[in-house]
Amino acid sequence: MKIALAGAGAFGIKHLDGIKNIDGIEVVALVGRTFEPTQEVATKYGIPHVFTDLHEALKLEEVDAVILCTPTQMHAQQAIACMKAGKHVQVEIPLADSWEEAEAVMNLQKETGLVCMVGHTRRFNPSHQYVHNKITAGELNIQQMDVQTYFFRRKNMNALGQPRSWTDHLLWHHAAHTVDLFAYQAGSPIVKANAVEGPTHPELGIAMDMSIQLKAASGAICTLSLSFNNDGPLGTFFRYICDNGTFIARYDDLVNGKEEAIDVSHVNVSMNGIELQDREFFAAIREGREPNSSVAQVLPCYKVLHDLEKELQA
Repeated sequence: MKIALAGAGAFGIKHLDGIKNIDGIEVVALVGRTFEPTQEVATKYGIPHVFTDLHEALKLEEVDAVILCTPTQMHAQQAIACMKAGKHVQVEIPLADSWEEAEAVMNLQKETGLVCMVGHTRRFNPSHQYVHNKITAGELNIQQMDVQTYFFRRKNMNALGQPRSWTDHLLWHHAAHTVDLFAYQAGSPIVKANAVEGPTHPELGIAMDMSIQLKAASGAICTLSLSFNNDGPLGTFFRYICDNGTFIARYDDLVNGKEEAIDVSHVNVSMNGIELQDREFFAAIREGREPNSSVAQVLPCYKVLHDLEKELQA
């Protein structure tokens, strides 16, 4: 299977590192904002074609599928362009930064029947898979999730500390991880959502702090705190309070409520959530099936984000 990857920044490189471990996959095209740094990455990973325009890469008949690791504001329109070109597509989280664009991607996926998957990585981290497997086996149920998403982003920087050409967003990007994961793990749709936000950054034009409350139809609740003002520790930390145990997930690692490590190395073939996400994308294409984290499965998350945005604007 031949792949084009758009976005040669911090997350694009994470995908390239994961794909190296997957048999039968070849990245044949890399798309970046500027040619020289994109060519450097392509040379390092042995990628033959380099473009600064996604549409040029889509003209390559050999390309079967595309992975989009581009700025949030481009995701929906680029996903649509990929499917219109007859390519399967995985778009990194978030699918879109508006409900209208999220719906447009869903509508085209239904029309084309192509695989369209969204990079909701938390569904694939072994730590969260471990909890999910316990839930599906009937061994526990979520009572409450307490989640902290904390970064230090008072300047417009990416995950590598490099200047970013676009502005990130707590609601449409970082909250999307937890809103989707909460409904997924609760096995129940979100029926109530509230949000408040802190002051707007004078230069970035975004709220730097936010608090979100969620309730699922099952009765489970979730409290999510987000900040771009937090000077460490950085990342997203999930506390699962269940009817049969407490678990704390930090990316691919998991401990119980007493901070005792839980071995999750047996959960899947890799401990890398991004690699597992990509494996699911390629397997769904080969098997002609809907992937976990398909646009259809994650779409309710974006309706919740849309409703929260309206509440914050009001």
